[in-house]
Amino acid sequence: MFDSTKIQLQKWFMAIWIITSHKKGISSHQLAKDIDVTQKTGWFMLQRIRNCFDIENSYELDNEVEADETFVGGKNKNRHADKKVENSRGRSYKDKTPVFGVVEREGKLVAKKVESTSSEHLTPEIIKAVKETATIYTDEWIGYNSIGRIYNHLYVKHNAKEFVKGDIYTNTIEGFWSLLKRDIMSIYHFTSKKHGKFN
Repeated sequence: MFDSTKIQLQKWFMAIWIITSHKKGISSHQLAKDIDVTQKTGWFMLQRIRNCFDIENSYELDNEVEADETFVGGKNKNRHADKKVENSRGRSYKDKTPVFGVVEREGKLVAKKVESTSSEHLTPEIIKAVKETATIYTDEWIGYNSIGRIYNHLYVKHNAKEFVKGDIYTNTIEGFWSLLKRDIMSIYHFTSKKHGKFN
C-alpha cells in the first residue's frame, strides 16, 4: 500500500483511521480536506486502502435467506439530453450496474456486481453463497426459477402487490438496497461501472 509513494506515512495512518472510523464511508474530497492533500491524492489513497481491505466473502449463508437484485445508477429522466440513454425502460440496464445480494435474516450479507439478472448469472452466485439446507425467499423474478431444484424456494408476487405472505418476504434485502443507494447519493453522488465494487 505504501510502496512507491511520496505521501508521508503519518498521512497514510491518518487516512486509514478516518476511513475505518466512518460508518458510511468517505468521499475523496472529504478525505483530502481532513488530511490536507489534493483531491486526486485523496482518491489515490482511498483506492489503495480499499484494495487492502478487499477480502472475498468466504462464508456460506444458512437458515432463512433472502435474495434480490437491484440496479445502481441514476435515473435516465434526470440526465441532460445529450447523456440520456435511448430505450432505457423497465428492466433495461444499459446505463446501470446490476447488483445481486443475499442476506441471512438476522445475519450476514453478500452483495456482488453481476453481469446480468438472468438465471444463468444468479444461480451460480446463490450456490456459491448459500448452503443447500437454507430456505430462500425471493420475489417472482424469472432469474430465480431454477433454484427450486436445489433449495426450498418460496417467493412473493410483487407484480400482484403481494409483499408479505406470512414468513415469506424480501424486506431485509430491500432495506439494504435502500441504504446502499442512499449512501451512494449522499456520500459519493455517483459510481462508475468500473469502480462500483460491492463484494
